[in-house]
Amino acid sequence: MLAESTKPGQGIDPAPRATLTTDVTPEKVGRLAIGALYREVSLAPKPGLVSPVDSGSHADMDFSTFVRSLQALRGYFSAIARLGTQMPTYAQLQCCGVDAEQRMLQATNGVNTHRGAIFNIGLLCAAAGVESVRAGSCSAESVCRRVADMWGPAIAATAKAVSDSHGAFVQRQYGSGGARAEAAAGFPSAISIGLPAYRVAHARTHCPQQAAVQCFFTLMAELEDTNLLWRGGRQGLHFAREAATTFLDQGGVYSNGWQIRAQALHSEFVSRRLSPGGSADLLGVVLFLQAL
Repeated sequence: MLAESTKPGQGIDPAPRATLTTDVTPEKVGRLAIGALYREVSLAPKPGLVSPVDSGSHADMDFSTFVRSLQALRGYFSAIARLGTQMPTYAQLQCCGVDAEQRMLQATNGVNTHRGAIFNIGLLCAAAGVESVRAGSCSAESVCRRVADMWGPAIAATAKAVSDSHGAFVQRQYGSGGARAEAAAGFPSAISIGLPAYRVAHARTHCPQQAAVQCFFTLMAELEDTNLLWRGGRQGLHFAREAATTFLDQGGVYSNGWQIRAQALHSEFVSRRLSPGGSADLLGVVLFLQAL
């Protein structure tokens, strides 16, 4: 990930100065990133995951932990977007990510709240910086393509070298590519699954919360979520995907009583200690792309 395989202090200044001739400024990109991540953690019901209501399947964190983490990361996303205007290498992006992860861990007393976002949305913010210079504007699709084109091979190569993370263990055990494979390919699940689900739901309901819940369940039904594999193995992943599919088949957020069904699933996930963190990470990506 961006926060792996590179020591702090190496590479170039993570926040070099740049002047843009577009309204896609690093500061604006950073605000959109923080806003998307706040929307993601604030969303409920979200089976197994932390929200303002409760801590889900997590004994070591709650909503306030995520808020402290976001406050610590407030400058990171604009800094890496600004770094993107310098056409950086992947190694240079990693330096910025390492520093951000240290700030996160310091704010949360060592709890990993946003490592996925530091990686995923960090890459997309950097790509937005590239696009602002090269094209003068950016879109969800263009920043995802830019990630794959500029840094995809390096992301894939780095993934093979990392061996001590949960994701690396799951990849060896189950053959799942996880977040690195998704990023290296330009976030195809976000573009082809999550974003369409969000846009259709928002058009039908005119409610950002319902659209986000529908998007989350759509992602969970399709993804090989490495967090679910880590906590529950193939059985846990199968249970979660089947539960999400059933929720959608029953009408999803378009049907009466959807909140009751989603809350019941939340309780079931908690009882099984399942946490679809990979799906939540991609929901954050989708919310950022939609805002962008």
